[in-house]
Amino acid sequence: MRLRKVLRISRWEVSRTAGGLDRRTLGFAILVFVLVAAVAPFAFDGGLYDELYVVGVEDDDGYHEAVERADTLRAVEPSWSAFSSGDIDVLVRDDIHVADDQKGEAAVAELRDAARRYNAGELAEKDPDAAFPVSVEINYVDRDAEPAEPGDTFEPVAEEEDSEDEDADDDDDGVDAPDAEEDVDDGFSLPSGGLGGIIGQGGRSGTPDDIAPPFPFESLILAFAFLVPLNFVVQAYSTSVMNERIGRRGVLMLASPVSRQEIIAGKTVPYFAAALALVAAVAAVVGGGWRSVVAMVPVLLIFLSLTFVGAMFARSYKELTFVTVFVSVVVTSYVFIPAIFTDIDPVAAISPLSIVVRDLQQAASAAPASWYVFSGAPLVFSSAVLFSLGSGVYREEEMFNQRRVPHKAVAAVASWLRRRASVAKVSVFLVPFVFAIQLLVVATLFALPVEVSLPLFFVAAAVVEEVAKSVSVYAGFAHSVFERNDRNAVVLGAISGAGFFVGEKFAHLAQLVGLDTLEIGRAALGVGFDVSPLVLVALFFAPLVLHAVAASLAALGACRGKRGYLVGLVAAVVVHVAYNLTVVGLVA
Repeated sequence: MRLRKVLRISRWEVSRTAGGLDRRTLGFAILVFVLVAAVAPFAFDGGLYDELYVVGVEDDDGYHEAVERADTLRAVEPSWSAFSSGDIDVLVRDDIHVADDQKGEAAVAELRDAARRYNAGELAEKDPDAAFPVSVEINYVDRDAEPAEPGDTFEPVAEEEDSEDEDADDDDDGVDAPDAEEDVDDGFSLPSGGLGGIIGQGGRSGTPDDIAPPFPFESLILAFAFLVPLNFVVQAYSTSVMNERIGRRGVLMLASPVSRQEIIAGKTVPYFAAALALVAAVAAVVGGGWRSVVAMVPVLLIFLSLTFVGAMFARSYKELTFVTVFVSVVVTSYVFIPAIFTDIDPVAAISPLSIVVRDLQQAASAAPASWYVFSGAPLVFSSAVLFSLGSGVYREEEMFNQRRVPHKAVAAVASWLRRRASVAKVSVFLVPFVFAIQLLVVATLFALPVEVSLPLFFVAAAVVEEVAKSVSVYAGFAHSVFERNDRNAVVLGAISGAGFFVGEKFAHLAQLVGLDTLEIGRAALGVGFDVSPLVLVALFFAPLVLHAVAASLAALGACRGKRGYLVGLVAAVVVHVAYNLTVVGLVA
């Protein structure tokens, strides 16, 4: 690939795209980015929840000070007319009056929390030991750890001190107004801290009311801001690629003295640079650093590569819209779901967004280098494969026809095939996709009971793997690259299975981030079983036989056409699932 040619095409792409923007589109884009830049720091400071609920309360009322101290509450003069019209959510007069809607219920719940926080603060200033006689320390352990046996001794995780002060009122019948002169409980069995308990980084020690499970809510919302601007970039990129196909406008480019790879690289570089600049700008606004930018590079690549393939396969702008929306949903789900567990589980290492979340949290220890490799490598390799797949149909006979998306996909795979050994190469190419999809399944299912998650994972994994192993064989038969006969099908299936076996072993790198500590993670990786060395060697090579046999079944069906391929694929999936269940039943 000649860099000079690539840069020349990139400059032409920038000038053409910039010249095609009308004032209306440019103004709308600028407005969106200004709004994102304005809202992001506001959200970062928690300002989205400020004065969300209105409480009507007198200045000399016991509740007034608690309402004033609560960020989510706004105190106003009590008025029956304002309460009746819906301008006041909670009215404090002789009694507590709550608006008959969801907002009113939420407002009174927040008022309860505000009262508890106020009372707790007043009590803590007078006599902390009497106010908080119980101190709790939480240590998170593996859920698969052995259960405790009678007589076992443990390090203390909670300390309870007898309080000599019995003034705290445990009555839950009503709402007690805050009173600085008395030791008064507010009467609500709710965790203190309101939204702060949810947004916080997860308490590890303190009073029972202070303890909250770790959930990086605020950081996740801010990390999501990295993904929103990318949709503008991929929309512009997909439109540019589609323009080359509409009305055969790309014929001149194909006839020029440059290769397909140089054309694709030249058209992609400006959009990658724009996306990278947007990510850096968002990082600067929300408080992220260089780690966030580096972590997002694989996400940018997978966004652009999927968009490129979608734009090459789509037959119209309408179909392209569905493709780009699908791409956005898939990528967002892949990077967002594992990041939810950033603070509590190694499954977070699946997503590059977890690194962004930790960076935004300014965690004491940054994400280890293995996280960058583990989360980014499947996306980078998948992006390279996708660009190669799209380039397979970036030629005149395929680029300007109106075949359906599945036909284009099969034709793109067939462009990789030259001889029998090519099917092994395709299987290796598709391993990153299989790995990425399986990791997403692990992130989705790992919180379920093992009795449910493992069977579901085995079915999903079998379907994905068998499709990846057999699609090249089907494409070869469909495009007459290989001769249709049973002997050829068995040989091609065995070669494809062997290639997939080799590529699959790279998945063992996942052990670097501790994914093998999860039972479903061990099932996904095929590692971590406590067995003898001889059985371990057998388990290492048994998948080779499985992949060869299952791929041959699908290949036997593929040589008989589309319906035969579906029947063979189902048979391969059944054999694969049965193998997985048998192995786990014998050695797990």
